[in-house]
Amino acid sequence: MASQKHEFQVEMTCEGCSGAVTRVLNKLKPDKGVTDFQIDMDAQKVYVDSTLSSDELLQTIQKTGKTTSYVGVKN
Repeated sequence: MASQKHEFQVEMTCEGCSGAVTRVLNKLKPDKGVTDFQIDMDAQKVYVDSTLSSDELLQTIQKTGKTTSYVGVKN
């Protein structure tokens, strides 16, 4: 399956919040399907390049306890 860039809205209010997201996504990098990710604290967005499904990524990010929703595939 080809890698896609998925966009998520994640409630992040501090560096600790973004750090939690970084930790859970790093566990999937690179051999478990995540090739890259970017966190935009100001927009409260997380962009994930991955071969995993959006549901798998959503469940992973939700493990942080942050309110998270899937926005869609970003071109």
